Amino acid sequence: KNYDDVKAVRSISFDVKDGEILGFLGANGAGKSTTLKILSGYLTQTSGNVYINDINTLEDSLSVRKMIGYLPESVPLYSDMSVIEYLQFMAKIRGMKEGIVKRVNEVIEITGLEEYRKVLIGKLSKGYRQRTGIAQSIVHKPKVLILDEPTIGIDPVQVVETRSLIQSLGGEHTLILSSHILPEVSTICKRVLVIHDGKIV
Repeated sequence: KNYDDVKAVRSISFDVKDGEILGFLGANGAGKSTTLKILSGYLTQTSGNVYINDINTLEDSLSVRKMIGYLPESVPLYSDMSVIEYLQFMAKIRGMKEGIVKRVNEVIEITGLEEYRKVLIGKLSKGYRQRTGIAQSIVHKPKVLILDEPTIGIDPVQVVETRSLIQSLGGEHTLILSSHILPEVSTICKRVLVIHDGKIV
């Protein structure tokens, strides 16, 4: 991926196995977020191909996006919606037609948001906003879950709880987790790729 004359990522190639928890480790500015945005369909690559479940992301972007749950570094939340309203809304725009109420209740339980289901997102702490972000990323039961710096900016207790939550999601989803924190990646992930200056090293 190039931004004008800047090569943000170059010659990156890797596979992720079904059900694997892969860590994507690198300093800030190494190219982690750019790579994850390309994988999730939020950015188009300058060259090269990405396949999710053997589907080319450029040829059938919509099918690929249905298979992906994505938690970006800055979580896109609507502060004037309650947690349950937001998750039901996200389920609908992800194409779910049946079982939305049941699935949203499941996801609220999985992410420990039971006490906050009717609370406006704008009134949640950063940690619970992060949980709501994780909840929206799994509400449609995606095959692939991409989490970009999921513990950034939350307090130490919430960090431990969020890491535990992420570990519990492994196996059910193929999971790619980006971080600049080595202990976080080594605790959660089975395999780690290190990216530096836009290349896997």
